[in-house]
Amino acid sequence: MWNQFDHDPRVPANRSMRASDRDRAVIEAVLTDAFAEGRLTRDEYDERTDAALSSRTLGDLVPLVEDLPVALPPRPGTADFHAQAVRKWEADRREALLGLIGLSALLWTIWAVTMWGEFPWPLFPMGFALMHLARIVVNKRDIVDEHARRLERKQRKELRKREEEG
Repeated sequence: MWNQFDHDPRVPANRSMRASDRDRAVIEAVLTDAFAEGRLTRDEYDERTDAALSSRTLGDLVPLVEDLPVALPPRPGTADFHAQAVRKWEADRREALLGLIGLSALLWTIWAVTMWGEFPWPLFPMGFALMHLARIVVNKRDIVDEHARRLERKQRKELRKREEEG
């Protein structure tokens, strides 16, 4: 979780830095997960979420989650979720680019063989494929963060399942 911050709020030098909306959203996501797991009551969740949303500094955020398991340092052998998420984003970007190129080649070939000189209709589907590629490139940070959170939740779920079985 702490790697999602631009500056680690646990470091004393960073505690007085102003918190960003993104920093508050990280804490809010942790609180939401803790509430869903039954670690917080509704009142505790509401109280901590309100405090997170009204926090001014990074130091204000740490006490809101320090008693939750996600705030602990990662266990040895824990996968680097951020690196995995970046690789997934790169694969998505590559897939979107290859889709744009392949779609363009196919549609322009069909247009050239069947409708040369007519309205260049392949521009429309190409535009949608290009918008998809642009969305992936522009939203890199959000896509990577969401995939990393998904991987973390999946690992927590697997650990709970193993604990229940063991």
